[in-house]
Amino acid sequence: MDALIPFTTSGSLVDLVDKKVLVVLRDGRKLIGCFRSYDQFANFLLESCIERIHFKFEYADKDIGVLLVRGENVVALGEIDLIAEDMVPLQERSWNEVEEKINDDNKRRERDHAIKDRVLGSIGFVNEGREGDAY
Repeated sequence: MDALIPFTTSGSLVDLVDKKVLVVLRDGRKLIGCFRSYDQFANFLLESCIERIHFKFEYADKDIGVLLVRGENVVALGEIDLIAEDMVPLQERSWNEVEEKINDDNKRRERDHAIKDRVLGSIGFVNEGREGDAY
């Protein structure tokens, strides 16, 4: 009967050893690498690691190499399907190009939020519950 109880500890990571994984961190960064080792605190080592950024239908990768990730910073961790990985409908661009587009979009969003806050503030609504308040 105990065999049917799913792992809820770092022991559940044993199936990911030596597999290619995608890691999403609390700060929003996305890492892709080969999952090599882990400890009882769910800290783990990624080998051949890259950081990936996305904007609409474009992406860019930055080589990191070997990276030790602290387990408490992980939001999501999953194995990458190596066959489906090659069929991604995104265009690869340079890191600077995609980062610039992301920054421009963030500035536009901030301007839009500032206008919205001014309008809502003028009729008595308070500016609360912004992005980043969840953590």
